[in-house]
Amino acid sequence: MMNKMMPAHEAAVGAAAEQTPQMDELNIADSTAVVNPADRLSLRTTTLDDVMDCFYEPREPIIDNLLYPGTYILAGASKIGKSFLVAEIAFHVAVGRDLWNERYRTKQGDVLYLALEDDLQRIQTRYSKMFGTEGSENLHFATTAKTVDEGFMIQLTEYLAVFPETRLVVIDTLQKIRGLSNETISYSKDYDVITQLKNLSDKHNLCILIVHHTRKQDSEDCFEKISGTNGLMGSADAAIIMSRTRGSCEGKLTITGRDQQEQIIRIEQDPKTLVWGYKESETTLWQEDEDPLLLRISDMLLLEKEWSGTATELIEKLGLEGIAVNALSRKLNSKASILCNKYSIRYSPSRRSDSRILTFKPMEK
Repeated sequence: MMNKMMPAHEAAVGAAAEQTPQMDELNIADSTAVVNPADRLSLRTTTLDDVMDCFYEPREPIIDNLLYPGTYILAGASKIGKSFLVAEIAFHVAVGRDLWNERYRTKQGDVLYLALEDDLQRIQTRYSKMFGTEGSENLHFATTAKTVDEGFMIQLTEYLAVFPETRLVVIDTLQKIRGLSNETISYSKDYDVITQLKNLSDKHNLCILIVHHTRKQDSEDCFEKISGTNGLMGSADAAIIMSRTRGSCEGKLTITGRDQQEQIIRIEQDPKTLVWGYKESETTLWQEDEDPLLLRISDMLLLEKEWSGTATELIEKLGLEGIAVNALSRKLNSKASILCNKYSIRYSPSRRSDSRILTFKPMEK
């Protein structure tokens, strides 16, 4: 069986942002009507075959098992240590240091910390208390920003154009950019604000971590305590609820999201430095079984260091039996993130003449 490329959008290999195929000229309401293309409201669809044949760039975690590209809401009661926690996370990503005694592997990158309730002197005091005199040129601060209605998204877009290696943006707090002081909070407004931030995080493959508050009312579902409407939770990729008993050094993080497992992590704040440390996890994260194909590719790169060839050549190289060329390509497309994040192998397909070339390269750990 020949290895099928995406006929409608072949140029999108490796670029998920442009992978929706154009539909034929069609007006769903009346297929015989003459319609101005600019006014066409036709749905744009793609088939499962096209989806499976398409390669999407892996989304590497910012902090493994904790933060991934996307938009997160970190909510908790006032003055329980949320700002110290996000300051700690921002610092670890900026310097490339694993979080909590290497329990959570961290991918280094530029960080923008919008400390909109602080001034620079308070930031200096907080970081010197937490980390002494250690600094980082990768950690950038701003203490003022426009609201969304005033042009915050334009400000953030312009910043990311200057600092394209940004991996994490911290917004402390949501209220400072949402505004709404003279406007009734609505589901549609909440949903729109988070959706705009999500679109930016998806486009730039980064994590936007938004600090927010919880309501005082109790609820059986802790995520229903997020202040505002359900539009916040509905549009965000993930949410982290931070809780802590007043007067106690111990806290708890309850995490849920679209693309990660639910977990509960107990943490403890050092009374001297105010740095949060790991205490224990109440959940055991599920681990995917070892895939024989990925293991063979990993073993191959121990010797080859880098390999490129067609799917047919890879089948012969690894001694794979009973797998068709197209099935192999589809499996590699779906396992690209696991190759990247678990085996530190970068997989990328490309077109050369009339053949599809598969390339595997080891990544820097």
